[in-house]
Amino acid sequence: MADDRLPTSLLVDAVLTPLNGRGIFYYITQKGNHASGLILLKLNGLKGQVKLIGQQRNFMTDEIEWVPAMKEALVSEADADQYIQRQCEFDPDLWVIEIEGEAMDNPFDL
Repeated sequence: MADDRLPTSLLVDAVLTPLNGRGIFYYITQKGNHASGLILLKLNGLKGQVKLIGQQRNFMTDEIEWVPAMKEALVSEADADQYIQRQCEFDPDLWVIEIEGEAMDNPFDL
């Protein structure tokens, strides 16, 4: 089945660039595969805990979905960073993006 998604790098640019104008800071801590890397978001509410969500392919529908990366909704930043490090070692094509903002919203899912 052909994949008609935008290349990951274009999707990242399209979604994140408008955040600058809204005063929302983000950091791309790992650039994965330009065309097809999945994205892991670290949503930092700046209160000591973060939310990790990542993309995964639903093999029933062949769609990309956003799912919690860890069992707990909010985790310590240290636990999140350890998880991210393990995921990057496992999947070097992974994009890791940290977004700072109290709302902890996923801009890719709006």
